[in-house]
Amino acid sequence: MNFSDFNLTPALQNVVTDMGLYAPTPIQVQSIPVALQGRDLWSTAPTGSGKTLAFALPLVQQHVLHPRQTNFRRPIRSLLLVPTRELAVQVGAVFTSLAYPLNLKVAVVFGGVSINPQMMDLRGGADILVATPGRLLDLTDHNAVRLNDVQHLVLDEADRLLDLGFADELQRVLALLPAKRQTLLFSATFAQEVEALATHLLRDPVRITVEAFEGHKPDIAQRAVRVDDKKRTALLRHLMAENSWKQVLVFVATRYACEHVANKLCRAGINAAPFHGEMSQSARQDVLRDFKTGRCDVMVTTDLASRGIDIAMLPVVVNYNLPRSATDYTHRIGRTGRAGAHGDAVSFVTAETLAHWKLIQKRESLALDVEQVPGFEPTDEPPAPQGNGGIKGKRPSKKDKLRAKAALG
Repeated sequence: MNFSDFNLTPALQNVVTDMGLYAPTPIQVQSIPVALQGRDLWSTAPTGSGKTLAFALPLVQQHVLHPRQTNFRRPIRSLLLVPTRELAVQVGAVFTSLAYPLNLKVAVVFGGVSINPQMMDLRGGADILVATPGRLLDLTDHNAVRLNDVQHLVLDEADRLLDLGFADELQRVLALLPAKRQTLLFSATFAQEVEALATHLLRDPVRITVEAFEGHKPDIAQRAVRVDDKKRTALLRHLMAENSWKQVLVFVATRYACEHVANKLCRAGINAAPFHGEMSQSARQDVLRDFKTGRCDVMVTTDLASRGIDIAMLPVVVNYNLPRSATDYTHRIGRTGRAGAHGDAVSFVTAETLAHWKLIQKRESLALDVEQVPGFEPTDEPPAPQGNGGIKGKRPSKKDKLRAKAALG
């Protein structure tokens, strides 16, 4: 099957061909026809499966088939909500590539930068708006955006949009939208909170789930290494030297750890940089650009970079700290092994996190031996079991309960 089988308008088909797109991915094959029919849709597919184009093509097609009725203002008819600034930029770039040749305006708005240029950009309206919830609400409060003309709503990374801190903002945005609209919900992982949101938002939706199957699974070699807490940075340096790693994405648990680990690597002569939510948008863009172009060898980040950031041919992901949940583990290692390339994912397992690693393995159906690296054999002993507290997944946490409540409105 190829994209011409979707009966796209000739103008849009020409754009798709010029972009070098020919064979759609499984999620695109299943989602695009449904979205073109105007149906509500809930799609779940693995990271890197082509979800963005699965909703971008149908929406742009709808704009071409049903042009706006006024030449004086561009009413926002398609709204894309995403959880992070980086994902907003990435999704906006896809829409701009499709829409600009067709005289459609795409606006991208997010926090962390001055609101004034975004307000100026929206003075004439926009056909398609990609936004993070907080900045969108700021713009509506300034009367810079009106959402009463929205006909198509997309929630990308829907489970992340339900994170604590996003849930209230999401509900406020939804309250500003027309009740009659097409809603498309996309997520890489299934979660109870997403099911509650889908039940609340979608009308007679088509449910599509695309699993990673043999031949289409990312080629990621996963390893788990036991190491003492205080030897993790030294082990990371050893593995980089031993394997000649030149581009490594390192995940840690906190913003402080981003700065701390990056500084330790820099003092050891490794070009490393932190990447976290407290940095300004321009600083984050600089770090990401340097990492992508090879001017920075190691980017130390929180789960901020676990979704929506596409780094071509990224060879290695290291979990310096284990992720809080098995879902986050999937997203983290999914930054490597993309577009058919081979990738490596290494997780450091300390005495304190050994039980949590076993839970992640169980949830992800993994069977990895926890290996030891000569010279870094662990001496710390695992703590005595303390019931089921402290390990996400045994029972709903307070945060889980708040998310579920928010999703139900």
